[in-house]
Amino acid sequence: MKTGVIIQARMGSTRLPNKVMKKIKDKTVLSHVIERVKKCKLIDDIIIATTTSVKDDIIEKEANRCGVKSLRGSEEDVLSRYYYAAKENDLDIIVRITSDCPLIDPKVTDELIDYYLNSNFDIVTNAGADLSKRTYPRGLDTEVFSFLALEEAFDKACEKYQREHVTPFIYENCKNTYHYMNPVDYSRYRLTLDTKEDLKLIEEIYDRLYKGRHDFYLEEIMDIFNKELELYDINAHIEQKELIS
Repeated sequence: MKTGVIIQARMGSTRLPNKVMKKIKDKTVLSHVIERVKKCKLIDDIIIATTTSVKDDIIEKEANRCGVKSLRGSEEDVLSRYYYAAKENDLDIIVRITSDCPLIDPKVTDELIDYYLNSNFDIVTNAGADLSKRTYPRGLDTEVFSFLALEEAFDKACEKYQREHVTPFIYENCKNTYHYMNPVDYSRYRLTLDTKEDLKLIEEIYDRLYKGRHDFYLEEIMDIFNKELELYDINAHIEQKELIS
């Protein structure tokens, strides 16, 4: 069974253009995401799924520089990008992560993979549309599902939103979804990158915790918030888009 992380990335972004190539501590956001995902112990491969647009040439170059694979496909049909990335790399299990998560926690991702491997659920997630079951901060979003589930979605999904956002068809049609929940509810925290306020907060966290190594995780980040309550206010007013994109 081959498990691969597919990270979707593109330069286009309505709220913060070119966000994945923004620099934090002299490294791109995308490179930080890749470095953190590389710390996962239960994965066999990492693939960056970007588009065939010329403006995304830089994404492919950055993936190569970071030593991971890339696949280029449709800009609008992200589901097809995931399908071909998984198929061409012979993945049995897909881990979905987005490129706007430079604080993704590899320990949490491994926990979800481990739970998926040792259960019979169609999809294991700490994200999803059901906000009542979200306990992790946005920015740690991880979804784990099989190639067979992805293939069915690729073959049958016909609504635009189902193809733009990869997993809606799976949630809507699978028989058993497992929402992986943290003992402490941190869902009010926003650690994803979609606005200039998000970038400001992430830079503040990196200033405090990043010393050239990705050896800090959710626990250390929450300790920072507990000590400096004003950090929460930097992006607390930002409204999340309805679907993970």
